[in-house]
Amino acid sequence: MFDGWKNGSGVENRSVVGGVIVIYSRLGEKADSVIKRIISSDNNRQWIVVSSDRDIADHAWSCGSVAISSEEFLNGIEKSGNVAGDFALLEEDEDVSRKKGNPGRLSKKEKTKRRALNKL
Repeated sequence: MFDGWKNGSGVENRSVVGGVIVIYSRLGEKADSVIKRIISSDNNRQWIVVSSDRDIADHAWSCGSVAISSEEFLNGIEKSGNVAGDFALLEEDEDVSRKKGNPGRLSKKEKTKRRALNKL
């Protein structure tokens, strides 16, 4: 998604690059608004949203989609060598002792993220 907020064209443009749909928002429209509109447009579809923007992530979860931070996505790719491999969503040095319950057990959100990433 590219932001046409200040110098885009009057209409939203889409193109396909390497099998990925690239969307340019129209002049005066922020990319965040377009992303939220796309996520909200089809409630029967579960999107996998890769974004470190908290507002976008919260919106994705509220619409029944899965939000994965850019860092989690990149770490998963680097560790597995491909997107379809196993993802270690927790950093090796991350302190999990602050959680209540079984420290080896993933939260529901983390399980959902892992399942979504394995679909890619």
